[in-house]
Amino acid sequence: MTDPGDVYFQQVPVGEMANLAYLVGSRSARQCLIVDPAWAVDPLLDRAEADDMEVVGALVTHYHQDHIGGSLFGLDIEGVSRLLERKPVPIHVNNTEADGTRKVTGASESDLVRHDAGDELVIGEVKVRMIHTPGHTPGSQCFLVEEAGAPARLVAGDTLFLNACGRVDLPGSNPEDMYHSLNHTLKSLPDETLVYPGHMYGDPSDTLGAQKRTNPFLRVTSLEQFLQFMGV
Repeated sequence: MTDPGDVYFQQVPVGEMANLAYLVGSRSARQCLIVDPAWAVDPLLDRAEADDMEVVGALVTHYHQDHIGGSLFGLDIEGVSRLLERKPVPIHVNNTEADGTRKVTGASESDLVRHDAGDELVIGEVKVRMIHTPGHTPGSQCFLVEEAGAPARLVAGDTLFLNACGRVDLPGSNPEDMYHSLNHTLKSLPDETLVYPGHMYGDPSDTLGAQKRTNPFLRVTSLEQFLQFMGV
């Protein structure tokens, strides 16, 4: 997919669990970041190279193996460790998620760049803002890709799916945090924001405004109602 303006944005289906990885960057700078490098690291790097883009880092939404590599359900999923073998670039993680990322991937502390909510990366005329959205995991984060004059793109990981949201019954999950991440942090973004989820469970994207109207987890009126929907 080719986009106008400076933003370089590629959504790439990967793996056996309907995962979506992303290449995000600046056409003028010829640089990009890989969001959630897992399953198909070499093809992601090769795709960026074919587009004359240099991969200068990776962004981690959360530390689950299907997003950053590791052993899961008998599968040996390549990920961050393979990326570092082929191209040692900074791995950008939420500070709360950094230790888990190291444990799952075997990355060293020197490989990671720890971030807090609101931190930004700028490549060319493109800004990537980090939004801490705990709930699925304590350090889950979304990435808001912004360019002047165009709707922002929200790479939502496993926090917000189209007409659904991430699980809250896993170790480290917190349903109350998920409620606040969805109905305060993300719901406050403009309606024209484009939502790109971490898994292809239907359509590849939607506007946040449409999701506010159709997604039951964004339409709840209280924490109590949300918890009922989540079965907790």
